[in-house]
Amino acid sequence: MSLLSSLLDLLFPPKCPFCGRVLDKPGICDACRKALPWTEGEDALRRGPGGFRCAAPLWYQGLAREGLHRFKFRGMSSAAGPLGELLAQCAAEHFSGEFDTVTWVPVSPRRLRQRGYDQARLLAESACRLWDTTPVPLLCKTVHNPAQSGLRESAARRANVLGVYAPASPEQTAGKRILLVDDICTTGATLMECARVLREAGAEDVICAAVALTPLEKGTGGPKNA
Repeated sequence: MSLLSSLLDLLFPPKCPFCGRVLDKPGICDACRKALPWTEGEDALRRGPGGFRCAAPLWYQGLAREGLHRFKFRGMSSAAGPLGELLAQCAAEHFSGEFDTVTWVPVSPRRLRQRGYDQARLLAESACRLWDTTPVPLLCKTVHNPAQSGLRESAARRANVLGVYAPASPEQTAGKRILLVDDICTTGATLMECARVLREAGAEDVICAAVALTPLEKGTGGPKNA
């Protein structure tokens, strides 16, 4: 370990992204790892119209929700490392051999200035480090629309994201099988709109991965303890 790394660890010690506990090395504490609301088997794969598929290791509730709020809204960008590793493991389990390019759902320039980082890009970069590759910026957000988190109805969410994304690099999109990364999949509206844009730009296929899935309504699938 370099002197600079040691100094940074002393000044900014790694913390568990879910409970904030200081750790000896970056990762997830044992207590949180045991208590997290893990998805299991086919429940880890959300399906939707047009062949939509999104894999995620966690349900968006309890500790997972708290950790993602720390990461997304409270400036804990360091959480991208362990969260991206969870996403990568889940994506590899469900989509091994099905993608050759990784990209992410981008935030608007205004949101980037406000937050200071693009959380989905950090997740994609973290996942790609495990695969010894680099994510490619294939999308741009051209409209600063209201946050999806403020909308409850599926129809409102679909309308809110319609036409706000555009292809950033059609020549790198054409013919590619793409893994599209985001932090949370609720109804899938954002991911499905981004996948549509990528397919219209020539992508052969688009599959998705997120850190967490919002549980569906009772009786339609979801965590057994929801």
